[in-house]
Amino acid sequence: MQYRTGNDIRELFLRFFESKGHRRVHSSSLVPANDPTLLFTNAGMNQFKDVFLGADRRDYNRATTSQKCVRAGGKHNDLENVGFTRRHHTFFEMLGNFSFGDYFKKDAVAYAWELVTSEEWMGIAKDRLYVTIFEGDPANGVPRDDEAEQYWIGVGVPKERIFEYGLKDNFWQMGETGPCGPCSEIFYDMGLEASEHGKDLPFGHDDARYVEIWNLVFMQFDRSAVVDPQTKKTTGYKLTPLPKPSIDTGMGLERVAAVLQNKLSNFETDLFTPLIDRAADLTNFRQTVFLAPGVAPRTHEEIQGKDLVSNASLRIIADHARAATFLINDGVLPSNEGRGYVLRKIMRRAIRHGRLLGQEKPFLHQMVYAVRDLMSGAYPELNDSADRVAKVVEAEEKQFARVLEVGYSALQKEFESIQLLAARPLKQSQQYDFVNDANQRFLGTITDPDQRTAAENAFTESRLPKPSASVPTFSGERAFHFYETFGLPLDFMVDAARDAGVRFDEEGFERARAEEQARARASWKGGSQKSASPAFRDLPKTAFEGYRSLTSTDCEVLAIVKDGLGVPAAKAGDQVEVVLNHTSFYGDSGGQIGDTGVFQSLDGNTTVAEITGCVLPVQGVRAHKALLKQDLAVGDHVNTIVNGERRDAIRRNHTGTHLIHAALRQVLGPHVKQAGSLVDPTRLRFDFSHFAQVADEELAEIENIVNREVLSNAKVETLVDVPIDVAVNEYHAMALFGEKYGDKVRVVKLSDGFSTELCGGTHTAATGEIGLLKLTGETSVSSGVRRVEAISGLGSLDGFRRDAEVAQVAAQVAGSAGDASLADGLRARLSSQEDELKRLRRELDEMRMKSAAGGLDSVVSLAVDVKGIKLLRHRADQLDRGQLRTLVDNLKQKAGEAVVLLASAQPEGKVAIIAGVTPGLVKRIQAGKLVGAVAKVVGGSGGGKPDIAEAGGKDQAQIGAALDAAPRILADLLG
Repeated sequence: MQYRTGNDIRELFLRFFESKGHRRVHSSSLVPANDPTLLFTNAGMNQFKDVFLGADRRDYNRATTSQKCVRAGGKHNDLENVGFTRRHHTFFEMLGNFSFGDYFKKDAVAYAWELVTSEEWMGIAKDRLYVTIFEGDPANGVPRDDEAEQYWIGVGVPKERIFEYGLKDNFWQMGETGPCGPCSEIFYDMGLEASEHGKDLPFGHDDARYVEIWNLVFMQFDRSAVVDPQTKKTTGYKLTPLPKPSIDTGMGLERVAAVLQNKLSNFETDLFTPLIDRAADLTNFRQTVFLAPGVAPRTHEEIQGKDLVSNASLRIIADHARAATFLINDGVLPSNEGRGYVLRKIMRRAIRHGRLLGQEKPFLHQMVYAVRDLMSGAYPELNDSADRVAKVVEAEEKQFARVLEVGYSALQKEFESIQLLAARPLKQSQQYDFVNDANQRFLGTITDPDQRTAAENAFTESRLPKPSASVPTFSGERAFHFYETFGLPLDFMVDAARDAGVRFDEEGFERARAEEQARARASWKGGSQKSASPAFRDLPKTAFEGYRSLTSTDCEVLAIVKDGLGVPAAKAGDQVEVVLNHTSFYGDSGGQIGDTGVFQSLDGNTTVAEITGCVLPVQGVRAHKALLKQDLAVGDHVNTIVNGERRDAIRRNHTGTHLIHAALRQVLGPHVKQAGSLVDPTRLRFDFSHFAQVADEELAEIENIVNREVLSNAKVETLVDVPIDVAVNEYHAMALFGEKYGDKVRVVKLSDGFSTELCGGTHTAATGEIGLLKLTGETSVSSGVRRVEAISGLGSLDGFRRDAEVAQVAAQVAGSAGDASLADGLRARLSSQEDELKRLRRELDEMRMKSAAGGLDSVVSLAVDVKGIKLLRHRADQLDRGQLRTLVDNLKQKAGEAVVLLASAQPEGKVAIIAGVTPGLVKRIQAGKLVGAVAKVVGGSGGGKPDIAEAGGKDQAQIGAALDAAPRILADLLG
């Protein structure tokens, strides 16, 4: 067995299968294209899922890939294990070979054994290999995989080295329904030194020693639901043999590298050691760990190898740096939901382990360049994206530092509350008042908006720990809330609790974490995507002629689908989907909306159907959404006519998106990547990666650049059937995020290289046909994604007409502006009017306060005595809450020791109630409890501090009743 580098192994695998007639296919994005059932790409077959489901076709039936994968969230989550085992990773590469209805078990087994054992290829010793097969499942009618066993014996595997296992280990299925089948695995014996038991145990009894290196999935069944016709509920499932069985295999690059490099741990291979070494430098690991007192000093060079690899924190940093780099490169950005949330957890876990090694300054962004240097040979896109990725990582590092700061403060407040409650048990209501007040005081000390939001979230739905007669306890559920909200590490909280003398409920924490993981698995359970409808699945591709012409003649009706089922014919008035052998209609794809138009009879005298849209239910098959005007049957022939005016408007907007994309990259930087688009006849919408709001000056520059290209009337050149590698590497065409491409693509070039993109949409022949492009808005879509909207052609003309009308009205309002522009004149006029309005509002407020203050003596004189406490009540409509609080303070001063209750009718039918209690009475009655009870009368609620509290309500008709009820409510509270 020859030593091979990780890069050599990757290339060796791909080259082997190319020699067997497989097409080398580049890794797809870590964000699955058009597949909402997956959080991340987690297997090599993901990019071929639609092929296996029958919804896509390729011009090859054998493929081989090295697919980048992430398993760190949802159903497949290895995050907590990474760094503490030899073989768990968040990011890894899956080597695979695939057959789409071509070869099956015999060839798959033969290829696998040749690659693994031949001296020409990997040359792994046969006496260290074991094979597993499926033992069968008679209850579900699935036989033992005798066929695979015979093929393994046929290539030279001794029968005693073939073991059989059940559904859990050796049967694979894509989801509840769809393709499935038995699988066969190859295991490698790492040797007795790999055993975690220290005993020489046989195969099947030592998972650490016997390591799976390759899984061969034999997709030979279609699993479909059995539905009760009466209840419409699923009663079971049945397996039907597939007409064209397929092959899907997966070999972990990191695992096979450990084998070929004779290492026990994946982290000891050259896929990780350069990253671990760099992490040690960035965290000052060598200085802080190995130069400790009592340890003999060693040189920088001596502190390497296993000294570094054995450190879990360094392994975690190396692994997570790979995951973060590739996820951000593929368009994922840290956020508080979905994929972005998982990315944030990965990054913060790496940052925390850097802090455990003593590095509290940002360092992880520097690891991005180490990943680039190590992996750009296989993934050259890292050369272009490294700077952008590093900026995202550094911003997250700084944000996490702020979160840790506020999280630690919040944790200390939590411990103080727990200790005080344990020392002096209170009534349950008092406990809640105590903690709420503590929380409010803490929030009042935070000025940073992000930190305040994080703290407010942490206090939402707080669950108090039960008072303990012995050691105060930090509940596991509450701890998990801090873990999720602030990202405070478990060991960090355990240590902090110990320092505070508080018991940490680790069992409760693990229970809460397990519940959250169950919710995550339910949210991303995957595999719910169904096979394409049989009505579309077996149809030939529709020849699209719409690039050259708006009409197609003598088109044969291949299928008619009504309510999801294929029918031989349909009547006039039916709404159906019609598939033709060729058409001029563009189908929804690539952000461009489908065409509308009509089907006509071959003589052109009769409208056969009105076409309201066109979609692609199966890749390459175009289904026309039709409202039939005449009867139609499979085998009939029609002419297709696209609405030309509508198509022209769409073409202008689609070409406009390409110009906008290029202009955005010029003005904002090359980090800008398309993150989505919509092109319809009335407007265009373009989403792109960017970290901040686009300034008005930048938008103006972008608009100027685009319209200069429009005015140049440059040719729009379309190149067809270009090999994908040529398009990307030679033409430098941009491949758009989330799109799937075949091996041959269309390349659209604008203005002699101003913009070059892979695109299957319809475009103008020259940029001048756009007429004029006007940006109409810029907004945020999500964290790190912005959106611009625009209009072109006649849409721009309509927009300018509306603007002109507004300008005429503005001119009338602004009057003569002298030398100033109309805009400046209007601003000056509006500013003057705003100042006048502010002055009038102040005067009105002063008059209201004077009016209210003038009646204070009468309010005091009407005070009532409730169990020895003076209660003042008053209705003061039209005063805002600030004025009401001022009025409460004035009344307290006039009345001496008293309780004051004010109610006010507010705009929009709302009610404001404020209660105040003078200092000498707060021990007997608290304003928060009084105002909350009174607010119920007006259909509201509220609370606050003991001396001042506010409430709201929504029934103004009950204000008088609320004030009348106040003496009784106060008496009840006094007891």
